[in-house]
Amino acid sequence: MTGAAPATRRTESPPAVLEIRGLKVGFDVPAGRLPAVAGVDLTLHQGEILALVGESGSGKSALSMSLVGLNRGPRTHITGEVTFGGRNLAEASESELRTVRGKDIAVVFQDSLAALNPLHRVGAQVTEMMRAHRRMPRERAMDRAVELLGEVGIASPRANARALPHQLSGGMRQRVMIAMGLANDPAVLIADEPTTALDVTIQAQVLSVLQRARADHGTAVLLITHDLGVVAEVADRVAVMYAGRIVEQGTRDEVLFDPQHPYTIGLLGSVPPIDGPVADRLPAIPGNPLTGVDRPGGCAFAARCAHARDECAEQPELRRRHGGPGHLDACVLPGPVRETARAAGPEPARDPAYDDKGRS
Repeated sequence: MTGAAPATRRTESPPAVLEIRGLKVGFDVPAGRLPAVAGVDLTLHQGEILALVGESGSGKSALSMSLVGLNRGPRTHITGEVTFGGRNLAEASESELRTVRGKDIAVVFQDSLAALNPLHRVGAQVTEMMRAHRRMPRERAMDRAVELLGEVGIASPRANARALPHQLSGGMRQRVMIAMGLANDPAVLIADEPTTALDVTIQAQVLSVLQRARADHGTAVLLITHDLGVVAEVADRVAVMYAGRIVEQGTRDEVLFDPQHPYTIGLLGSVPPIDGPVADRLPAIPGNPLTGVDRPGGCAFAARCAHARDECAEQPELRRRHGGPGHLDACVLPGPVRETARAAGPEPARDPAYDDKGRS
C-alpha cells in the first residue's frame, strides 16, 4: 500500500455489540492439543466492519466459529468470554445458542456449496431462516426471500428461488448465503471469506450488500479475508492475526498506511504494486506459519522476523506503542527498527544487532 493515507472514517466508537475477552480455542489432535486461538481480545461495535486478516492457519475461522459454538465437540476446548446481549456465549447451552444463531448473529460460510443443502431449493433455505425464528406465514416468508435474493444481486430472483444449489454459479450461491445471513436483520454478521473465487464484478456487488446492511440496519460485520484490497475498500477497523493471537489492531488507515508489527509489514509488502517496475518474483514473508502443537513461549513471529532480538523471547503484550490511542501492536521493536522494516519490505536484510545463533 503506497501513497498518502486518507482521513480516518470514524472519530467516535459506537456502542459495542460483541465483546471477546481472553478467548482460547484448542483442538485435541494425535500430537497433543493444538492452540488454534491463544487468548484473543476483540470488540465489535454497532454498524462497523471489522476485518480479521492473516495467513491460512492463523486461527481466524476457529475464532469466528467459536463465537456461536459451531466448533464445539468432545475434542474442542473453549475458554474465555464472548459477551453478547449481556450473556457469555462461550458458556451458553446449545439450546440457548440456537436462539441466537441466524437471528442475532448470522454466519456466511466460505464454501457455499458445502453449506447449502443440495436437496432443498434455495428459496426454501432462505425462508427456513426466517420461519425458524419468527412466526411468519410460508407465503410471506417466500416473498421476503425473493426480495432478499433480488437485493443481493440475483437476477430473476423468483425463478432462481426454485433452483437447487448445484444449478447456480458459485457467485450466485455465495449471494444466497448472504441473503440467508441477512434474513433476520442480525445485529452481527460473520462473513468468512465471502468473496473467495468471485470475479471482481460480483465481488463488488457482495461488498456493496455488506455495506448496505451496515448502513440500513446497523449490522456489525466481522469480515474474515485474505484480500487486502477488500480490506481497503470496506473495513473500518482491522485486526491482524498470527498463530492464534492478535498482533496488530487499529483503524483501516492506521494498519494499512502505518503498519507497526513486522508481520503486518510483511503482509502489506507481499502485495504486488500496481505501478512501477515488474519484479522478477513476488515478494513473500520467509519461513512458514506455525501449525504444530508446540509453540514458542515468546513472540510466535520471531523465527520469521529479520529483526528479532533477545526481548522477543517473552510474549509481547498487545498495547499502544506508536500512533493513535486505538492503534495496538504486539512487538517490542523500537521505532527506528520498524522504520527499517517498512523500508525493506517482507524480506529485509537481517538486523546485525540480532544474534541468530540457534535459529533455523
